[in-house]
Amino acid sequence: MNITLRQLRAFIAVAATGSFTLAAERLFITQSALSGLIKELEGSLGLRLVDRSTRRIQLSDTGRELYPLIDKILHDLDGVLDEVANLKALKKGTVRVAAPQLMACTLLPEVIAAYGAEHPDIRIRLVDCAVESVVSRVFSGEVDFGVGPERDPNSDIDATPLFELPFFAVFPPGHPLAAHETVTWADLESHPLIALQGQFTERLSLDLREGVRDKSLNPTTMVAFMSTALSMVSTGLGVTVCIPYAASLVRLYGLEMRPLVDPVVTRRFYTFSRNARSLTPASQSFRDYLLRYVAEHAEFAR
Repeated sequence: MNITLRQLRAFIAVAATGSFTLAAERLFITQSALSGLIKELEGSLGLRLVDRSTRRIQLSDTGRELYPLIDKILHDLDGVLDEVANLKALKKGTVRVAAPQLMACTLLPEVIAAYGAEHPDIRIRLVDCAVESVVSRVFSGEVDFGVGPERDPNSDIDATPLFELPFFAVFPPGHPLAAHETVTWADLESHPLIALQGQFTERLSLDLREGVRDKSLNPTTMVAFMSTALSMVSTGLGVTVCIPYAASLVRLYGLEMRPLVDPVVTRRFYTFSRNARSLTPASQSFRDYLLRYVAEHAEFAR
């Protein structure tokens, strides 16, 4: 059988109006074109669906039996097409994004709020997690895409550059480092250093050894979260280092920041998605918005 939607819609229009003339007007086609569609449908099915006479038309017994089934098919299809239209028009949809804890409490809420003002019908589900698990959540399909610092290359994951920023020293107001416009890594050695556990400190130590021979990071205290480090710094227990996208959180703790130099160490951040897996219209829209947001804000321009 070679049945088309035009044929089915023609049959429903005839059944609903009881008239070829009215049905043709409803479908914005000629009466002869409508008659041809009905004949094609009957020919494909091998059944007569409409009994015609010079005075009136009516559905055959078979036509009456098929009418509610075909009507439901078209109604369900219209519902699917409406759903697709809503998704394309960003009138509906859910976006799932994974991000490290620090980014999830600083940059991402700002972007989500700005995006939500333009697209109030799109739901953004932010999954805050450890840095090390961002890519794995993308790979498993738990989230549509992830945001985080550079990772080792993976053939199954597409990494799109988001921004690159240098490290800053963070300390309380009135601290000796506040007298400097910039702070060297050597300057930090005179103060207790609070650093993050895991790859944050490991990669930073590696970068320092490459930038300055025999130079390494020697934290006094290691903690799991930047919020813990900032809280300890605010009570005078030491200093810490962070990326300036977290400046809003640093200010919340009443702390100050200075660029770290000799050497300048930067960290690249990316959006991560699965190769060969298309993003939904809503996810693609939010990802594009995130990229534009970062590009348009001076603190991320590097």
